[in-house]
Amino acid sequence: MKLFIVGGNSPTGKDLIEILRKRKIRFQSPRDKHCDPDDGVALAKLITDYSPTQLINLADFISGNHGALKRAETSAEKVRKINTQLPATLAEICNHLNIPMLHLSNAYVFDGGKKLGYNENDETGPRGVYGSATLEGETAVRSHTAHIILRSGWLFGKHKNWLIKSWIRNCIRDRGMVSVSRRRLSPTHTGDLASAIIGVCQQIDCEANVWGTYHYSGLETKRESEFVEQTLKYAANHDEQVYQLLDSIKLIESEAVAPEIHNSTLSSKKLFDTFGIKQRSWHGHLQEVIKSLYEGKSQRAGRRGGEDPAKSNAA
Repeated sequence: MKLFIVGGNSPTGKDLIEILRKRKIRFQSPRDKHCDPDDGVALAKLITDYSPTQLINLADFISGNHGALKRAETSAEKVRKINTQLPATLAEICNHLNIPMLHLSNAYVFDGGKKLGYNENDETGPRGVYGSATLEGETAVRSHTAHIILRSGWLFGKHKNWLIKSWIRNCIRDRGMVSVSRRRLSPTHTGDLASAIIGVCQQIDCEANVWGTYHYSGLETKRESEFVEQTLKYAANHDEQVYQLLDSIKLIESEAVAPEIHNSTLSSKKLFDTFGIKQRSWHGHLQEVIKSLYEGKSQRAGRRGGEDPAKSNAA
């Protein structure tokens, strides 16, 4: 197996590359500037020269920061370049070179109105620029027969922790009050998603005829308020200020306003039935991510001769 990875600098990409290196699986992951869909000829040459057995596209407009979801509404050209034009260009190249392609997508192709978790047969209906561009990207990828579209749950990880840091920081600043959206999600660790991607690629490498669209998410769905509450409980193990506020935590819910969706939970049954890939619990990973935040602060404070991070705000 020899993989060409687009979007390797994304949070999921970083975890994927870490696993590939540990398993000594060959890959190439050029910088984002070398994967410009406006220069399809150069991109095709890059892929042709490496001659991979599979291509993985992880590039996404909001991969690093969920706050970019709202910014997408005023950045339509850039969003479509990354989420529509790039996968379309890659699908065309892969089709020409007869290379299987795995493309990472997400739940924002749906309108969020369903009560239960979305499955692969549910009707799409994006609510904003980001979801529309993502759906258009999926459509383009399907023009290449040898494709896998993998829609993921709500992602967090050691390289995608902005919201987790924000919730902890706001809790301390506002004496236990934290604002959250009234929405339901499927927390999914980027490392677990990366492992699922490798599992799919290994079976493709064995020439399994498994093309199509699949979902992967963490094992347990939660309301955002429940996930934030769990985050703060874990943070209290490392932060004296959060610990002192546990009994006075008040989560202020507001309606999820478009382009946010009320329900982004996904059913992963098809992926399990086809590939045997099981969902994993996210609780242990959440604890690890929070612990790493405070360890990181401790290391930075030590270099500066600063204070104990357990007695200061989260980064």
